[in-house]
Amino acid sequence: MVYILLGTGFEEVEAIAPCDILRRGGVEVAFAGIGGQLVAGSHGIAVKADVTVEDIDREKLDMIVLPGGLGGVSSMEKSAAARDVIRWAWDNGKLVAAICAAPTLLSQLGITEGKRCVCYPGLEHEMGSAKMEDAATVQDGRLLTGRGPGAAIDFGLMLLKVLRGEQAAQQVQTGMVYHNA
Repeated sequence: MVYILLGTGFEEVEAIAPCDILRRGGVEVAFAGIGGQLVAGSHGIAVKADVTVEDIDREKLDMIVLPGGLGGVSSMEKSAAARDVIRWAWDNGKLVAAICAAPTLLSQLGITEGKRCVCYPGLEHEMGSAKMEDAATVQDGRLLTGRGPGAAIDFGLMLLKVLRGEQAAQQVQTGMVYHNA
């Protein structure tokens, strides 16, 4: 099970595109809301979460995904339950993925130390000892990161590839008629 955290002000495309891609690839995905189940994104699009962050079933958790959006990241930072489940996922060998501004939260939690990653341009100074790369997406072991909204589809395809393999990701990409530059 993949849980995508939604905090008020999350970047909609960074949550919806990966969810859609993963579901097309046969992966079970649930949105986990911070502060309730109806969560407003940074552009006024409200999404109804499947569960609250407190109700995440850790026994089923394979991957946790953190969309960006400064408001969404701030919501995650302020939520003890969100920080706890992210830390738990990392400490228990699960996949941890973040895009845009969200990798900065992983840096605060010590998860990106010495790891190759990307984040939204201009936030690199908040990434501590992470090894910043010039790419749309980066995988370093169990850590998966994406640059920003424009990389949301590539980010979703990377997550699917890690979970279901290259062939599954290629099939979804072809079915979506997506050709990355």
